[in-house]
Amino acid sequence: MSRGRTRNFDLEETLDRAVEVFWRRGYEATSIAELTEAMGINPPSLYAAFGNKRALFDQVVERYMRYSAANLQAAAAQPTGRAAALHMLTSVVISATSEGQPTGCLLVQGALAGSADNADVQEELARRREDIRQAMQLRFEQALDDGDFPLDADPAKLARYYLTVATGLTVQAASGVGRRELLETVDFAMSAFPDTDTDSGSGTGTGTGTTR
Repeated sequence: MSRGRTRNFDLEETLDRAVEVFWRRGYEATSIAELTEAMGINPPSLYAAFGNKRALFDQVVERYMRYSAANLQAAAAQPTGRAAALHMLTSVVISATSEGQPTGCLLVQGALAGSADNADVQEELARRREDIRQAMQLRFEQALDDGDFPLDADPAKLARYYLTVATGLTVQAASGVGRRELLETVDFAMSAFPDTDTDSGSGTGTGTGTTR
């Protein structure tokens, strides 16, 4: 943007609109024309404010990750490993099925389809998902230290399993599966959670308490 020229749009609001476009369409299928229409700006303004399409997408992912980080922090703050896993999966379902925003997950939809030319985008989103898995593993390692898990529990495998479940939930949401059904799946997935007390049960219906 040239010296002395003022921007006549709200940067944060405009970026939020770009988040929705990439979330719905994925990186490769999204065109500059679709972005500028949704963002309410012309191409020169887009390039001046955000750079090229890839640079804009990087900013979109950063913005999306702030929300994901808040959910992860809330999950990590739960008193037990089981409560952390349940909170994480439930928040994934609620986010993926909330009215007024795209279904599914940007970190998944953004890279479901892509050519070799955009392999770096898929790699970046995979790295972001791995960051989430590592955060989950750290929480499960803490749970193991706290005595929440049997001593033979493997926090790394457990984190991989629940990230896989979370990813599947977002894909199902994008395919039109409703919140109630997905929360039932969360309860079922929680039956695989290792407990020191084998009589503690699974999700005990906690997940299905919130319906769309």
